Amino acid sequence: MHYRKFGKDKFQSSILGFGAMRLPLNSQDTADIDLPQATRMIRLAVDSGINYIDTAYGYHNGKSETAVGQALRDGYREKVRLATKLPYWAVNSPEDMDRIFAEQLTRLETGKIDYYLLHALSKTAWDKLKGFKVLEWAQSKLNAGQIGSLGFSFHDGPEVFKQIIDEHAWDFCQIQYNYMDTENQAGAQGLEYAASKNIPVVVMEPLRGGSLANPLENIREIFTKSGITRTPAEWALLWAWSQPGISLVLSGMSNLEQVRDNLRIAENSGSWKLSENDLKIIAEVKKAYLDSKAIDCTQCGYCMPCSYGVNIPANFAMYNEAERYNNYNGPKWQYANRLKEGERAAACTGCRRCLTKCPQKLEIPDQLEKVHQALKS
Repeated sequence: MHYRKFGKDKFQSSILGFGAMRLPLNSQDTADIDLPQATRMIRLAVDSGINYIDTAYGYHNGKSETAVGQALRDGYREKVRLATKLPYWAVNSPEDMDRIFAEQLTRLETGKIDYYLLHALSKTAWDKLKGFKVLEWAQSKLNAGQIGSLGFSFHDGPEVFKQIIDEHAWDFCQIQYNYMDTENQAGAQGLEYAASKNIPVVVMEPLRGGSLANPLENIREIFTKSGITRTPAEWALLWAWSQPGISLVLSGMSNLEQVRDNLRIAENSGSWKLSENDLKIIAEVKKAYLDSKAIDCTQCGYCMPCSYGVNIPANFAMYNEAERYNNYNGPKWQYANRLKEGERAAACTGCRRCLTKCPQKLEIPDQLEKVHQALKS
């Protein structure tokens, strides 16, 4: 295992961290964690050199922290730094922060959270937590030794990221980053800005929820033709480790095979620097992904506004993402939660007023029906 300096206390973190949001299950119920299997996975990771474990209050419907706490019994807690998160959506009063934190200490069977994050900050979430004086609350926990370092995870645009960075002397931050998401959310701008402030960056979703590990055949062909023997997951992880400013990369592992494979990749990562030829291959893969569209929508917006409120470009973007990565889980969640009922494809009346506005001459009502059938719950 390779290590990098992380944070103000000169901690040397493993370059690979264990993300506990995709633990093995006994059934379709995400709270029904296979505890013996999860324990074996986490302990194998720790025995092999991983020393950073990341979980959150809401993962696995509240059961991830409990599973991690049990896995870290028998002396394993002392071998790792533990990270978990305050769920802004569950905070509706200052008292909620104390209640949630006490519950987390109990679940995790610990008296201290080494790395505590404000979870999934956006402008709305940050403004909400500031209204409850979250920084003053967190400082009290730092002073009491119940929190070691304070950071945040993030899901918004780069300007909001910079604003949040500038409003506090953060110990670290966590962003979604992979070779397909350099312009999404905090993106490369955010990574570079945090690095310029000497704030350690933890990367989540280096495999984009597993999508980059299981690409469609056209993507696999590009990797195969390169003549370089690496799995798609290996390409993605090596790319992430090669980016300046990244301290460690989290991987959400779901079985022992994935743990062993990720450990192998981390152990063989060498200098973490990809060659110019490697980067050209990644660029070709990225272009192939972006060129892959089930619906040839350019997001020009000429079809908007829809007379009945349907957000046509957003629906098409979600469907194209599902098809591009051969993974419908994220887009289905976005369809159900990010769009209001009247904005979803299901609200299309078939009036066809949008057809004359579309430069691509798309049969928009027919395509919206396809979207709804694919993304409805």
